[in-house]
Amino acid sequence: MNESEAGLSERRSTAAGVAAPRLRERDVVEAYARWAPIYDAVFGRLMDGSRRTAVEALSADTGRVLELGVGTGISLPHYPSDMRVTGIDLSPEMLEIARRRVRSEELRNVEAILEMDASATSFPDASFDAVMAMYVMTVVPEPDKVLAEIRRLLRPGGRLLVVSHFAADGGPRALFSHLFAPLFRALGWNARITAASLKAAPGMRFISDRPAGLFGFYRLLEFEVV
Repeated sequence: MNESEAGLSERRSTAAGVAAPRLRERDVVEAYARWAPIYDAVFGRLMDGSRRTAVEALSADTGRVLELGVGTGISLPHYPSDMRVTGIDLSPEMLEIARRRVRSEELRNVEAILEMDASATSFPDASFDAVMAMYVMTVVPEPDKVLAEIRRLLRPGGRLLVVSHFAADGGPRALFSHLFAPLFRALGWNARITAASLKAAPGMRFISDRPAGLFGFYRLLEFEVV
């Protein structure tokens, strides 16, 4: 997939306050339709440590969790059985694999797997204790709208955990990003989204930023709704 196919164009992100490429929703859905049959084989082991790190960061008393961009449901078996999990995604092909996983692995704590836009869900206010966003914020067309929706969905004091690769200004991670830019575009990722842009989002108290796999290439950001 070339850059035009990835649907990249310049826009102003209100969450970040800096120019960033805009990803078109249709292009992201089409990209993941192509990746769905092989996604687990290609990215399963590569990203599994990051997924486990994120789930383990959830407080033990977390009740209901919403996972944005649940994809093939590859992270669902990692959740403790006493946490009730709902997963949403825009890719029907990915979601069908996730539903098969829930059935085959008898994941009874998974409440629902739904085709839904993360920036405009149908859930009531304050429905969840935690929102998990694994490799999502670099894919969604309008991160500021998704963050606003997350704030609406979380109860007061609820936690947001974001796992992704974020753009770096320099050093080895910046070089790594440059080398893997074609792959990121093929996945529909916006490799320019920075951790700093998310930390500046209104209505969220930033808690921590820590390594989450591949020697710090992936990061785990944690926030609390205020």
